[in-house]
Amino acid sequence: MSARYDVVVVGCGIVGLAVAKSLAEQRGGLSMLLVDKEEAVATHQTGRSSGVIHSGLYYRPGSLKASLAVSGARQMYEFCEQHDIVHRRSGKLVVATRDSELPALDELERRAEANGLTGVRRLRAEEVVEVEPAATGIAALEVPEAGVANFGAVAGAIADQLQREGADLRLGHGVTAISHTSDGVEVVSGDTSFRARLLVNCAGLHSDRVAALAGVESAVQIVPFRGEYYTLDPARSDLVRALIYPVPDPRFPFLGVHFTRRWNGSVEVGPNALVALGREHYRGTGPDWNDLKAILRYPGFWRLASRHLGSGMKELFNSKSRSQYARLARRLVPAVRREDLQRGGAGVRAQAVDRQGRLVDDFVIEERDSTIHVLNAPSPGATASLAIGRYVANRALPLLDTGTTR
Repeated sequence: MSARYDVVVVGCGIVGLAVAKSLAEQRGGLSMLLVDKEEAVATHQTGRSSGVIHSGLYYRPGSLKASLAVSGARQMYEFCEQHDIVHRRSGKLVVATRDSELPALDELERRAEANGLTGVRRLRAEEVVEVEPAATGIAALEVPEAGVANFGAVAGAIADQLQREGADLRLGHGVTAISHTSDGVEVVSGDTSFRARLLVNCAGLHSDRVAALAGVESAVQIVPFRGEYYTLDPARSDLVRALIYPVPDPRFPFLGVHFTRRWNGSVEVGPNALVALGREHYRGTGPDWNDLKAILRYPGFWRLASRHLGSGMKELFNSKSRSQYARLARRLVPAVRREDLQRGGAGVRAQAVDRQGRLVDDFVIEERDSTIHVLNAPSPGATASLAIGRYVANRALPLLDTGTTR
């Protein structure tokens, strides 16, 4: 017989764990199961992120990203303080290095005010070096609410708390089938099955596939983008005090090559953004040909590629050339040399693309029958995770109260 729960959460990254945490806080006594195909929590996007706590500066006012990033960042700082998790409210600079970037910097300043950020100030060129002595630019925004944290430790702390409170955590359990029942769903993992009144899909890189197992025909598909990092030579790490970012290209949800003094004190340079040859195509791993075939069969990918072919080729070239990567980094910190860059890690961003080939620039959370699906929650997903958890829980609880009938 299938084990029975009130809620099953698929995916044990920071978002899935945060959803379970909020459900437990708002409705004591719920029986919950969290499943993940990996043998540890926070294996993919959570554990491979740069650990930046984003302030909510970039996002369109009124969007889910804007509201959840701003509230989520504040909740993240509070959680880290309460659980003695390494974090630092270091602040960041967003630096314009050419006149053509000033209108976009103006727009970021407007969004900062609209989204309720505090302490943001415009800097002149001579003021930039007072904050980051090795940086250069013609203007910048100083954003004091940005910072860094160990998101892997946050995920681990939430998982430990959930287990102490009675939630079941089953790692190494990939979901292979989902079917609807008269009172919820049945979830199959290998030769084991579970029944629940409600399923919440937080499977990140595989969220669209889990949704498809549940019979959801979403208007988006995950196209994985790999971000490759370099690490600044420790002997040169004093070039960067905190976070130094370029003004982002408004056509893309990526932020450009930047500098991050991480929670552990190391300085990362990057990432770039290029289409990955698999949903888990990290450095040191080979392409996944099934994933690649799925990308190439998706019409939205070809529409995206035709629209941004030139930018994609530049990213590919930058990926292969350390000298070119250093050139991009020198736009912000001129003293960086090619030999200062040491090969670092890579992450893969679960980026939703719609059928028209547009990079979806907001969180996408869809509800069908007895299921809720988080289908697009890349950066600032980790920053916003605790707020996303509360948002999803607020949608889930009425479904539980009404019996989650079809």
